[in-house]
Amino acid sequence: MAGKVFIDSNIWIYLFLQDETNKHRIAEEFISKNINSSIFISYQVINEVTNQLIRNNFSESVVRKNIEYMFKICTIHNFSKELIMTASSLRERHNFSFWDSLIVASAINSGCNTLATEDMQNGQKIEEMIIENIFTNML
Repeated sequence: MAGKVFIDSNIWIYLFLQDETNKHRIAEEFISKNINSSIFISYQVINEVTNQLIRNNFSESVVRKNIEYMFKICTIHNFSKELIMTASSLRERHNFSFWDSLIVASAINSGCNTLATEDMQNGQKIEEMIIENIFTNML
């Protein structure tokens, strides 16, 4: 994959849960394939992933290890007034949820070509960015 990619929370959760599903394998392959590219996430992604790891009874040391991994291989997009205003415009135009609009705004404001997620419409183009559901071909 060429260009910058923003990876949504659900993909990281499948990676870290390490269950025996195809979604874990696909998440692992996708992140590995893009590790030398520019991978972007936001603090929202880190918070959502951390919350799910805690809910799945991961030890605090494992939670920290996974957070450190994300910081090591990703560029973190921070919250700003511009991000929140972009998210508001996206909610208005595309009827996204509050949380999804923040993810999309973070991806756009990071200059990403692709938003990898499971939660939104595969192939949808928003400005210059494409939403890609990496699990689409599983069915």
